[in-house]
This record gives sequence, C-alpha cells and structure tokens, in this order.
Amino acid sequence: MCAVIDLHCHVLPGIDDGPETIEGSIELARVALKAGIDTLVATPHVSARCPNDAATIARLVRELNARLAEEALPLRVLPGAEIAISQLPAIEPEELARLGLGGGPWLLIEPPFTQVALGLEGRVLELQREGHRVVLAHPERCPALQRDRRVVRSLVQEGVLTSITAGSLVGRFGGEVRHYALELAREGLVHNVTSDAHDAVRRPPAIADELQRSGLGALSEWLTRLVPEAIIRGTEPPPAPAEASPARVRRAPWRSRR
Repeated sequence: MCAVIDLHCHVLPGIDDGPETIEGSIELARVALKAGIDTLVATPHVSARCPNDAATIARLVRELNARLAEEALPLRVLPGAEIAISQLPAIEPEELARLGLGGGPWLLIEPPFTQVALGLEGRVLELQREGHRVVLAHPERCPALQRDRRVVRSLVQEGVLTSITAGSLVGRFGGEVRHYALELAREGLVHNVTSDAHDAVRRPPAIADELQRSGLGALSEWLTRLVPEAIIRGTEPPPAPAEASPARVRRAPWRSRR
C-alpha cells in the first residue's frame, strides 16, 4: 500500500482535545508511522471552545516538526484546521484564508453534531463563492445530515468534497454512523478517509485496516494519497479510478433510512 496522507489529525499539543503535551504528540506520530502514514495535516479545532488562530497553529507545527527531526522520525506535519461552521462569522477573511489544509485554498469545515443544521448548505456554498474550496469533515457523524441525505449529494454536485473518519466505516461511532458512511461510499460521495486521531491509544491514527475491512481497499491510494495530495497542493483532485467499483463496499445489515 502507498504511504498515507492523513488529512485530519489532532496532533498538536495543548491546543484542543488532542495531546496535552508534545510528548503525547510524538507518541501519536510513532503510531502513525507504524500505520503507514508519512504525512499528518494538523487540524486543531477552531471553534467557540477552541478559538485557535493560524499563527499559533503554524508555530506549533514548526515546533513539532523540529522535535520529530530530533527524534529521527520521518513524518511530515503540515498546518491546517478543523473549522466549526458555527465559528465562521467570528473569523476575519484574512485569517480564514490562512487556515487552509496544508496552507492551500481548501478549508476543512466541521458540521454541527445536532439534529438540525439550519443554513449549513447555504453557508458552505457562500464560502465557495468567496473563493474558498470546501472539504466537509465527517458528514456521516452529523445527525442533521443523516436525517436529510439530500444535503451531501447537493453539496458534492457543487464541488464540495467529503472526508470520512476511518473508524466510522467499521462501527466505532455506532451503527447508524457506519450505515451512513457505507451508504455514502456506495454512492460515490466519499473523496477522502482520515483518522481524525486525537491520541496514541483511545483514538489513534489508523486508516488502512478500516479501508480493507469495509471493502474500500481498492480505493486506498485515491482516498488517502492522490486526493489529499491534490488538496494540499491546491489543485483539483483526480477522478476516482474506474476499476474500483463502489459496489464492493460492505453493506450494513440494516435498512437504509431515507
């Protein structure tokens, strides 16, 4: 399997609900390397609870990369952010432009964990009109998007990409989340799979095994290397390989809820 780019990882120390210390960040990095990951995009929360800014994120990325070099760990960490959609009105345009994944134009936007998400679709489309590109973080874990399946389909048609958490594909966040993640994959609405890791033990950086177990192994290179590489470079992601059929995706043993 190709080396993996993990586009969504809470690896920076003391900045959100990821590792509290840089030692914890190093342990997470060691686990990531063992899992075949050679690049982590640091995506700390930018929210009302964690009002992080681009300058702080950049400083911590530099410090962590320096420490990784001292430890002779061949892992690259790039800056990014997981931006709560509810926090967008509080972020100045210049600051928002500095929070892109890998420093590029793609923003990782987190939908709310609520039953209703009024205005979500309109706000994402507004970001695109302002010149940003949008990656939607773990839509399978958003109850509002589970209830209204139309929204993700509509956003993808408008050029939005989806990033699914690997653990969702194998039931780590419950049956309904797994069901919806697999449904999105079968419909060709998944563009990237990440670890969304927060530590080395409870929520470690793991992706490859989950892809194999869910039937997405044939798409591994596209989901975890080619698409994230394009996002980091600020280019258009390549189309999914034709030989990797979504029909191979495992089916959840319960009925679809529409």
